[in-house]
Amino acid sequence: MAAFGTDKARQGPLNAVPIILFLIVGFAAPLLAVIGYSFMPERTFGLFQKPSFDNYVTVFNSTSYISFLWSMGLAALTVLLLALICYPVAYGLARVFGRWSTLLTLLFTIPLFVSENVRLYGWILFFIKNGVLLGTLKSLFGIEVDSWLFTEGIIVLGMVYVYLPFMLFPMTLGVSMVPKETRDAAFDLGATRWQVFKEVDLPLSMPGIIIGFLLSFVLAVGAIAEAKVLGGQKVIPITHDIEIAFTYAQNWPLGSALAVLLMLVVGALVLLVLRRFDLDVILGRR
Repeated sequence: MAAFGTDKARQGPLNAVPIILFLIVGFAAPLLAVIGYSFMPERTFGLFQKPSFDNYVTVFNSTSYISFLWSMGLAALTVLLLALICYPVAYGLARVFGRWSTLLTLLFTIPLFVSENVRLYGWILFFIKNGVLLGTLKSLFGIEVDSWLFTEGIIVLGMVYVYLPFMLFPMTLGVSMVPKETRDAAFDLGATRWQVFKEVDLPLSMPGIIIGFLLSFVLAVGAIAEAKVLGGQKVIPITHDIEIAFTYAQNWPLGSALAVLLMLVVGALVLLVLRRFDLDVILGRR
């Protein structure tokens, strides 16, 4: 028996080799390549050059911080609105529809089968002057309203619409993890609905909430289509600067430096948030 257990222990690392190789080739190698390019001379396409910090100096001496602030601000506002919208929906799906909640939640994935750009252009037809909404208001009620397109508000609307499933799914899972017996016991002990929500529902559903927050924020920071299609490039996010550096400017080292700084900022914010929570307690490990 001891020999059998030893053989299984040895097979564990060997069985993990394929996934480790996949992570190295598919994740670590491209990331290291981007980091390496960020130290190369401007407008070069090879990694075997004398490294320097010139690209980072260029970034810090430019106005790229404005794009960083726009990306962070829009992402934070999107996450806040998604939390206010999705938690009541997730609570209703888990508590009202019960075993049907999974099926209803999957219905929210239907828009994901259509290209994001196509869906955003649909919003353009909806909000453009004399379009679906404003044209209807003018025809039926004689109300003339200027187009709502190419504003910060419509960009946030597009981001909330696109990233809603990524907040809703984890939240629904988190709410469904709260045992009904625990809630019933709290009511039996005389707790009010607010106390049950505050002391039972919210803490026990926190894993799903945190995952939804982090997933939505990371995706929203990297948003670019919403600002380009709905915003008409009135707002320039940092991802747009990265795209320009890699494509039209053909300055891969500068684009890599911007990408590395974005990863560092987002990673630092995520770690800062995680440090404020005891994940072992939240996940029920102790």
